[in-house]
Amino acid sequence: MKLLKISKKDFSDVLNRLKDSYRLYGPVRKGNIVDFAPIEDVSDIDLSFQNSRLSPKSLFLPQSERMFEYGLDPAGDEAHILKEASKDYSPKAVIGIRPCDAKALELVDANFDTPEFRDPWWVKARETTTLVGLGCTSPCSTCFCTTVGGGPFDDAGLDVLLTEINDAFLARVLTEKGEKLIKAANTFEPAEEELVQKATAIEQEAAGKIVSKVDTSRLAEIDTLALHGADFWEDVQFACINCGICTYLCPTCWCFDIQDETHGRVGCRMRNWDSCMFPLFTLHASGHNPRGQKIQRVRQRFMHKLKYYVDTYKMGVACVGCGRCVQHCPVNIDIRQVCRLMNEYEGKVPKVS
Repeated sequence: MKLLKISKKDFSDVLNRLKDSYRLYGPVRKGNIVDFAPIEDVSDIDLSFQNSRLSPKSLFLPQSERMFEYGLDPAGDEAHILKEASKDYSPKAVIGIRPCDAKALELVDANFDTPEFRDPWWVKARETTTLVGLGCTSPCSTCFCTTVGGGPFDDAGLDVLLTEINDAFLARVLTEKGEKLIKAANTFEPAEEELVQKATAIEQEAAGKIVSKVDTSRLAEIDTLALHGADFWEDVQFACINCGICTYLCPTCWCFDIQDETHGRVGCRMRNWDSCMFPLFTLHASGHNPRGQKIQRVRQRFMHKLKYYVDTYKMGVACVGCGRCVQHCPVNIDIRQVCRLMNEYEGKVPKVS
């Protein structure tokens, strides 16, 4: 692992050099909101943010993505023949991604990139993207990453990790993709020992600022059917309005729907984000809906994050503790409280009469 120093006054020049080899994305402020967007001008990037409203997941799984295109002209040679929609898979670099969001991409890999099934668009986007992380020196009060396997300076899933130290950054080069990016920037110098020591102190201090915690130690051992039938779900779902904000903000949610859109004699097959919180999500063509009640949908969300994922993938919970859903739920449903209820549950499998 290389340890390099980047002066802040040189950072804009570094980004400009990278633009020759990469499509750059980073945190851009729009009013009071920061989201990840293309960097047209390097002055647009804002590294002073705590966390973005939406995670950078959309750079790999767009909210709406064209999959195939087709013609509908019966006189044409290729009527009703699906052709893969063209996409730009030239190298891109995401600058300033938070460690929790990088870790989230690895959790989502468990669904889109497996030995049996590989989603081609997700895989290509992941393979051609370099992630330059920015450690959190001032975590949000709702963050609980340290108790779900992460941390403010966790390097899981990252190619380079930056630590901000006064007028400079310490850059940890973690992978071959990171090495390639550093070579393209062509401006770094080895970090002196004093800078490394300062970075270590900053990272330890940041971890100590995470005051919100969850306990997930018993989730794997609790019987699934017993947890599914727990009596606390009625209270958890009571205030929910099924708005779906929690799922759209979550960096580890991957649900989508596929539909055809036509205009004149051309059409495209596309996938769009969907949510288990929406009544139509599980509506069958027959009209039957296995999750027609709100309580069933609320339970599904938390059971998937905190139980089904744990049991299926053996990778811990499908949550990175970013706190977005806690901050923005309009009715104050808190995944930390739900996790506590689930982890402490002592009930038994309900009897079927």
